[in-house]
Amino acid sequence: MGGCFSKNKPSDTGYNGNGSAPGGGGSDGGGGAGYHNDYQRSHEPSVPKPAAPSPAAHRPQYVPPEPQSTPSPTAQNPFQRPDPNTILGKPFEEVRLHYSLGRELGRGQFGVTHLCTEISTGKPYACKSISKRKLLTKSDKDDIKREIQIMQHLSGQPNIVEFRGAYEDRQSVHLVMELCAGGELFDRIIAKGHYSERAAANICRAIVNVVHACHFMGVMHRDLKPENFLLSSKDENAALKATDFGLSVYIEEGKVYRDMVGSAYYVAPEVLHRNYGKEIDIWSAGVILYILLSGVPPFWAENEKGIFDAILQGDIDFESLPWPSISSSAKDLVRKMLTKDPKKRITASQVLDHPWIKEGGNASDRPIDSAVLSRMKQFRAMNKLKKLALKVIAENLSEEDIQGLKAMFANMDTDKSGTITYEELKTGLARLGSKLTEAEVRQLMDAADVDGNGIIDYIEFITATMHRHKLERDDHLYKAFQHFDKDNSGFITRDEIEIAMKEYQMGDEATIKEIIAEVDTDNDGKINYDEFCAMMRGGNQHIGEALLKKE
Repeated sequence: MGGCFSKNKPSDTGYNGNGSAPGGGGSDGGGGAGYHNDYQRSHEPSVPKPAAPSPAAHRPQYVPPEPQSTPSPTAQNPFQRPDPNTILGKPFEEVRLHYSLGRELGRGQFGVTHLCTEISTGKPYACKSISKRKLLTKSDKDDIKREIQIMQHLSGQPNIVEFRGAYEDRQSVHLVMELCAGGELFDRIIAKGHYSERAAANICRAIVNVVHACHFMGVMHRDLKPENFLLSSKDENAALKATDFGLSVYIEEGKVYRDMVGSAYYVAPEVLHRNYGKEIDIWSAGVILYILLSGVPPFWAENEKGIFDAILQGDIDFESLPWPSISSSAKDLVRKMLTKDPKKRITASQVLDHPWIKEGGNASDRPIDSAVLSRMKQFRAMNKLKKLALKVIAENLSEEDIQGLKAMFANMDTDKSGTITYEELKTGLARLGSKLTEAEVRQLMDAADVDGNGIIDYIEFITATMHRHKLERDDHLYKAFQHFDKDNSGFITRDEIEIAMKEYQMGDEATIKEIIAEVDTDNDGKINYDEFCAMMRGGNQHIGEALLKKE
């Protein structure tokens, strides 16, 4: 999903996926540990030549890249004028003349990402095909042009995905970029089983290198989170790459930004105040560093409002485990990155000069407490268990329960595709007399998109509107409980939960056991109805769900 508070996440692949803003990218999860020195050695990004002027004075204009192989007949015709319906402002050109498309890697609101192979070289890339019929407004079209500009502008930096080119035909715009096949940041850490402060420093350095390169080149990212970083390959020393620039904008000096963008745990306090600048990227990177060192976010609550309140309060816990065993230098850097006042917050260049994070710095090579990995797994997987239970509820609602909701879905699904896009949701809400801003509609969209594919299907719509109308009554929770309680014993056993979660490919066996242990508060080895309800009504929920409670 593009827009407010979090992008869409494609299916759980370890490859480049589709982002929520037109043409955005990203993936659901994380991965990456113990990186070595594939990162920028100097703090000065390697700016492509010729150097781009200041975006405030002159924004880079999109210039279509030269084809890598034989140009199409259309491109060869010097008298061919661009089609009036073109988005990129150049003659149509078939991407299949240069690349053969393979299997699907991810799916989003505006299109699909496929594995593709360059015909002339045989090299693999990722091709993101964005359906033009989904780009209904001038804003949609401007968004995709801006993302192409920014990706082309930043391409060549060591921790940013390489952009290969853009092609357009009558149906779609195709973006070809580097294939990141190494998986996601947290997934790599968890799979490795252990890591040290030094490994965390290497990861954080790669992330802040991205921030520094963006800021130096006049770009504000606005949606830094682990899901937006992929590893270039499965090699041990693979570089970490930022893949998603769907919410990124050019920095205009003196401009105050007010769009509500970002993702719940990673959003800076000044974003909540609708008055921010590029400093928000450092805050988000600081939240990622806190999670790398402790396994949980620094700002945590039972609901979204609580998360926002905690962010605005700004109290950071350095007392709970494992913080007493974390070095004072690491904690010093976290404090400086999570300074509430953006004017006093450390800059990207200053982060890279910090003694804990710089290459050869004082970050310890001693393994961090293994409990951190356990907590990180719980943080990532608990939402999946809840969303599975919510989906079970939605799938088992009676026709009577969903009669009005079914009609509402049909009215919003104007093209009768069986799914609702962002534009359909926005138009449908407006027809219902909604006064929600565009930003708030995007939050609604993201909250409803349970499987993260960028569109809302029927069950997801019912799940979201069920939540809004408080249909998660005890009787519905009990139906979900019975779904898991296969033998009708009145308890959900560990085996029953494991079977259900594995059916939906949610978490490995160790993660599942840890989650169940967390839910099983009386430690009797099984989950009763009260424990199940407590899990459903507490814990970490997505920021977008806050709007589902707004009348």
